[in-house]
Amino acid sequence: QVQLVESGGGSVQAGGSLRLSCAASVKVFDIYIMAWYRQAPGKEREMVGSITGDGTTKLADYVKSRFTISRDNDHKEIYLQMNSLKHKDTGVYFCILGTITWGQGIQVTVSS
Repeated sequence: QVQLVESGGGSVQAGGSLRLSCAASVKVFDIYIMAWYRQAPGKEREMVGSITGDGTTKLADYVKSRFTISRDNDHKEIYLQMNSLKHKDTGVYFCILGTITWGQGIQVTVSS
């Protein structure tokens, strides 16, 4: 059974940084597109960005200048580096493998 485990969340003041990690328990990892989504309180989930097996990334316009996505295929992990965090970045962040396997989510709270 494939599992995704996110880590690195927490609370930070506006302007600060956090780095989320997502570890995948899957036999073959580098064939999968991975993605990060988030869900703010009272809002629908939205895509933050994605990364292909060879490291090509796409980021939503609202985070493009502040967030970066990377991956380590040897360790079967992806990362979300979040800089210049804003209060509106508060929410639960999810890691996704392919299109159907979701992590449990991890809370990010940015205080203004």
